[in-house]
Amino acid sequence: MNKKNTQPLEEQRIAFSKKRFLAMPLAGSIVWTVIGIIGATISPVWQVWSVWIGCGSIVYLGMALAPILGEDFFNKQTPNNAFNHLFMVGLVMALLVFSLALPFAMQDYTSIPLTVGILSGLMWMPFSWAIQHWAGYFHAISRTVLVLSVWIIFPEHRFVAIPVVIVVIYIITMLVLERRYKAVNCLHEE
Repeated sequence: MNKKNTQPLEEQRIAFSKKRFLAMPLAGSIVWTVIGIIGATISPVWQVWSVWIGCGSIVYLGMALAPILGEDFFNKQTPNNAFNHLFMVGLVMALLVFSLALPFAMQDYTSIPLTVGILSGLMWMPFSWAIQHWAGYFHAISRTVLVLSVWIIFPEHRFVAIPVVIVVIYIITMLVLERRYKAVNCLHEE
């Protein structure tokens, strides 16, 4: 049984925010790139399956990438940090809201990149609050606005255009997160 962390929440937040946080967005950008390629080259049935299977596998790919990037995905160094738990709750929340995408997908299969693209990006909001940095707010808000816009503007290319938007947002987010990581860890070393 895990012991409760007795550190004040602010100390836990500081420890949590020192992390790099690149494994999950890198996994997301890889998966959405594959979804876009499939969207451009393969039948609608496989386009649909690529979104469901791909987005469901992002967390597993993130777990595999974490040790390569030097990240402690399973929080072995700080196992009882409340913000690690918040991150996992946000991840589960993003998975649960997929239930909203299913009824719309049954009516219009081209709604899948819209709903999944937006709903799976919602976890960036509490993440941004936890690390006290704007990167997650940027990611969630720009992703929502741009995915919706592209879905409306390019109805014939939804399985390609939406993944392109999401990958570009991931790339920007990863660059910002890496910059934040270096700045935060330089400040804490001084």
